[in-house]
Amino acid sequence: MNAAIDAVLQELQRSENFLIELTQQLVRIPTVNPKFEADPALNHEADLQYYLRTVLDGFGMQTETTEVFPGRPNLIATLPGGDARSLILCGHVDVVPVGDKSQWHVQPFGGSIEKGRLFGRGAMDMKGGLAAAVAVARAIRRAKVELNGRLELHAVVDEEAGGFGARDLVKRGRRAAGLIVMEPTGEALMPAEGGLEWVRVTIRGRNAHSAWRFNELYPQPSSAGRLEPGVNALEIAVRFVTAVQQLERDWTTRKKPHPLLPPGVNTIHPGVMLCGAGLAANGLPQVITNPAIVPDVAVIDFDLKFLPDEISADIRADFEDFVVHFAQQDSWLRENPPKVQWDLYGLHFPPLNTPTDHKLVRAIIDSRAARGEETEIKGFTAVCDAAHYAGAGIPGVIFGPRGDGLHGPDEYVEVDSLLAVAETLAATAINWCGVK
Repeated sequence: MNAAIDAVLQELQRSENFLIELTQQLVRIPTVNPKFEADPALNHEADLQYYLRTVLDGFGMQTETTEVFPGRPNLIATLPGGDARSLILCGHVDVVPVGDKSQWHVQPFGGSIEKGRLFGRGAMDMKGGLAAAVAVARAIRRAKVELNGRLELHAVVDEEAGGFGARDLVKRGRRAAGLIVMEPTGEALMPAEGGLEWVRVTIRGRNAHSAWRFNELYPQPSSAGRLEPGVNALEIAVRFVTAVQQLERDWTTRKKPHPLLPPGVNTIHPGVMLCGAGLAANGLPQVITNPAIVPDVAVIDFDLKFLPDEISADIRADFEDFVVHFAQQDSWLRENPPKVQWDLYGLHFPPLNTPTDHKLVRAIIDSRAARGEETEIKGFTAVCDAAHYAGAGIPGVIFGPRGDGLHGPDEYVEVDSLLAVAETLAATAINWCGVK
């Protein structure tokens, strides 16, 4: 085993330029997620996958593509082996938009290197990590090391918009005994991340003309000629958001925090609120530009995060119970309760909670220790594709390079960290998969 590791590490070090140049090439192919910015000049996921497939085919991996959305394929590459000690190395190819180009001091898709930093959109998140995995597979092949367990590389689309690429692979039965997702972690090892739900609450009111607002607020003679008072859904929504803030404080302060995550990460973030008149077929208000109408629809979308050791079904039940009790405080809402909608836009991230004494965690720690490196273990405060594999029962961890500028200007990955991550992935893959 040690001889195999030494041979692969030596090959990685000899081929350091391959890793750097591959990262540059991946950055230079713009792969902005079209759900965020639809532009034929920027939406080149398929081109990147074609290029990457030629690289993988070139050193003898078995490759295939599967289409997730039209023109947006996943790429799978395999070194053959058994299931019992199989391992997936996963990275996404889509990136977020560049934003304000004037804030960049380099070309966003140039892949330039300055003072040990490789710049470009996606360099850190997460084409550098994906390139490291490709370099590992190449080094294993060039060193003529045969693994007992199957090693798969998953280059997936659409992670930034919900992870539908990874979800598609899981649905197709692409499973393994272990998983490493190479998101940028600063070379910290992260075996846990919380779950995420997008949930919509729709509150209904009753239309009226704003000129008759006094008819809603002040006592009026109860006569046959009195206009029916309006019910302002926007005002109810404001009260509801305030109440949710108290629920959030209860959850974040009274629930036992997860040992690998900062206290209070289980937040309930109100991200979008649209109020107006008339409920359209798309679930949103029809009229949102006329303040002379008492709004009868308020739609609030929440980004709800829960802890790695919690269960989605329990979180949903607790939130729905809260909404029911909120409605009981209002005579209108008792008769017209708010509607709760889960899986908004199909988005759902199960939690990841791999034990810190799991064999895969130990394999990474031991691989780094053998090279004199200590390993920081903590939780991932965002969400990533590891969630979807975890939801299918695949134990996983998140581990990737150092860098900065994530989703912002001047994104970069540290060049020396690329090689360090590749070395860790190589030693871990060999220890986990075993050799023939």
